[in-house]
Amino acid sequence: MKPIRLVRGFLTVGGWTFGSRLLGFVRDMMMAAYLGSGPVAEAFLVAFSLPNMFRRFFAEGAFNMAFVPMFAKKLEGGEDALGFAQDAFKGLTAVLFFFTIVGTLAMPWLVWAMASGFAGDQRFDLAVLYGQIGFSYILFISLVALLSGVLNAFGHFTEASLVPVLMNLIFIIAMGLADYAGWDMGMTLAWTVPVTGVAQFAMTWVSAHRLGYTLLPGIPRFTPELKRLLIIAGPAVLAGGVVQVNLIVGRQVASFTEGAVAWLSYADRLYQLPLGVVGIAIGTVLLPVLSRHLRAGEHDEARNSFSRGAEFAIFLTLPAAVALVVIATPLISVLYDRGAWQPEDTTATALALAAYGLGLPAFVLHKVLQPLYYAREDSRSPFRFAVVSMVVNAAFAVGMMPVMGFVAAALATTVSGWVMVGQLWWGARKMGDAARPDARFWRRLWRIGVVSGVMGVQLWFTADWLAPQLAQHGAARWGALGILCGSGIALYFALGAIVGAYGLGELKGMLRRRRG
Repeated sequence: MKPIRLVRGFLTVGGWTFGSRLLGFVRDMMMAAYLGSGPVAEAFLVAFSLPNMFRRFFAEGAFNMAFVPMFAKKLEGGEDALGFAQDAFKGLTAVLFFFTIVGTLAMPWLVWAMASGFAGDQRFDLAVLYGQIGFSYILFISLVALLSGVLNAFGHFTEASLVPVLMNLIFIIAMGLADYAGWDMGMTLAWTVPVTGVAQFAMTWVSAHRLGYTLLPGIPRFTPELKRLLIIAGPAVLAGGVVQVNLIVGRQVASFTEGAVAWLSYADRLYQLPLGVVGIAIGTVLLPVLSRHLRAGEHDEARNSFSRGAEFAIFLTLPAAVALVVIATPLISVLYDRGAWQPEDTTATALALAAYGLGLPAFVLHKVLQPLYYAREDSRSPFRFAVVSMVVNAAFAVGMMPVMGFVAAALATTVSGWVMVGQLWWGARKMGDAARPDARFWRRLWRIGVVSGVMGVQLWFTADWLAPQLAQHGAARWGALGILCGSGIALYFALGAIVGAYGLGELKGMLRRRRG
């Protein structure tokens, strides 16, 4: 895949993901206004995190990382890709159906494992109830991940990227109806979870069906290809489990501070915007591209694709990380300060956001480096690295909790993220030149760093100048936030073009859509 076409793939996925994240902000702004950081909000956020955690464990973080390279190679080699996809779909459906039943029955223990600090108050009972209602979401959304892998292998990135947009739209409509009709907001949110799962599954299933991939449940054939898939996916499943342990540790630490689960969740939503737009886009596009190049022995093309992915990631995420740290308080205040939201919620959430922001480049580079391993069907190395990262995360979060409270959970995520990136980078040395960024990447890296630092200084002084307007309510604060963010973006791109952090002609080429 040519560099411009590769980045267009990033922009397609990233563009729709950006739209989804914006709708996600609307969703969370409504939730913050209706529920604040109170017990209903915390109970729902923990309950909703359970199926999402296991989704990443089973599908996105493990099964799909093994499935996509194998499926892409079968397409490239003219083998029976349809039969392989059908067996994988049947196998995943059978496992998920059983797990959904077990998880629903074991919900009290799952909630306790996620947030033992809830025990003994109303948050625990509410989280169990909401979790039992919505846990079936894991069945549908995990199958969506597999179907999305099929679509992405064919270069159909738009259909799969629309899935989270649909989810957030349904949540927004549901909360609006609940407010209008006087429904219980917590129960409305809980029942909306499985509804969104069914809708997302239907969208991706129809898209795959139009490509000739009509995948239905059934008894899977235990073929040699399926056995190999399970062998490759096994360590990836364990690695995904290690990553989720990090999340569990963070929520456990937060659950002992009232409101902290909500603060971390709202901060997570904000830093997930650049992470989702850039990280998910690169991870989605880069894995099948690297798999095809390596299968064809095109090592120069593989290196170029990897280098451009890393360059694109740093170019967009480093300035975003600086902004999240420097202007965390204005961002949180303008986005969430209304209704049931309190000033102390803004202060605490901004602190968590700054801690997450320090790790944003690491989280995105993780998405760039990991495909180097999975494209080579090596899932064991990421597992070993993830174990080390888990130990670092747990030790930091638990050890620093008496010193810095709930912020230890957010900062532990950042520290362990950088440890994971360091291991992935070091481990890729043995893969040859295809896993090493080229000279252009290194020329531009320091320029991007300098420009991001200058932008951070500008944002600091501009935020201080606009402080009176940012503290107001109504349209004035939104205008001030727009000026603040817009001025930072304008300075970054203008100064970046001057010092050579990017090529203006290249950027135009990436964005230009050619007919045919």
